[in-house]
Amino acid sequence: MLEPTPPKIDLRFYRTAGGNEPVRDWLGDLPEADRREVGLDLQRVQYRWPVGMPLCRSLGDGLWEVRTPLPSKTISRVLICFHDGELYALHGIIKKTQKTPDEDLKLARKRMKEIENG
Repeated sequence: MLEPTPPKIDLRFYRTAGGNEPVRDWLGDLPEADRREVGLDLQRVQYRWPVGMPLCRSLGDGLWEVRTPLPSKTISRVLICFHDGELYALHGIIKKTQKTPDEDLKLARKRMKEIENG
């Protein structure tokens, strides 16, 4: 007998007041193979939430990172949060240092607050 498919949690892209979706734009600028890998990992998160390491890591206070090694030999991070039963992609980066830069964390936390405050 087949296992039932786990429920899929909706993933929304953070949208600015002007209607832009920065993470979707960032993804569009990646090479196709890299974009596909990030998309697959985001889909895994949608079907398996909550997810732990090595795919997801908590950054504290409700902020998470989706960790994707890319075919281009770089590493991407999509910073996400879970709010009102949905996942939100807040910010995407190509990781260049061991530590996620403070300005990227600050931006993701600001966007998360906007979503939480409606």
